[in-house]
Amino acid sequence: MGRGWASEQLIKAAQDGDLESLAAVVQDAHPHVRRFAEHLCASPQDAEDAAQEALIVLYRKIGTLRASAALASWMFRIVKHECLRRVRRTLDQDGAAGADLVASAEDEVLKRLEAERVAELIRALPEVTRRVLIMRDVLGYPGRAVADALGLSTPAMKSHLHRARATLRLNLRAAAPHD
Repeated sequence: MGRGWASEQLIKAAQDGDLESLAAVVQDAHPHVRRFAEHLCASPQDAEDAAQEALIVLYRKIGTLRASAALASWMFRIVKHECLRRVRRTLDQDGAAGADLVASAEDEVLKRLEAERVAELIRALPEVTRRVLIMRDVLGYPGRAVADALGLSTPAMKSHLHRARATLRLNLRAAAPHD
């Protein structure tokens, strides 16, 4: 697999239940998984937690991996989902903390409907544009960090961000109820 990932033989032995091989695969995967998590997660603590969760899944379920060559993509998918889960949990907690400020049940329903509509519009954006918007505007990463994490130049990142914001603005206006 190259670049420090475990060899196919080692992965196969781990899949077959060899505990020493499994420990070596987990140890070899950790720096790669951690580095990827640092690019996706909102904080260093979330990155470490997501990386640890991914390594636990690797440890428990390596036997279900169909092809040893797919280890890296499998691990990165796990990290991606764990980082997204952590962002959702944080957003849910932040929403719950602000719930005391809601003037009425009607206001709460309207806010939730608006948030769902915005989330749906964000999900409809092209993947790179969506990731730029989330990393920059939701997670608050600096522009250079977003560009580096996604392998974009700073001008390209800014272009994606501008397109995402403009598309959201346009779609929100189009979907707004007309009096």
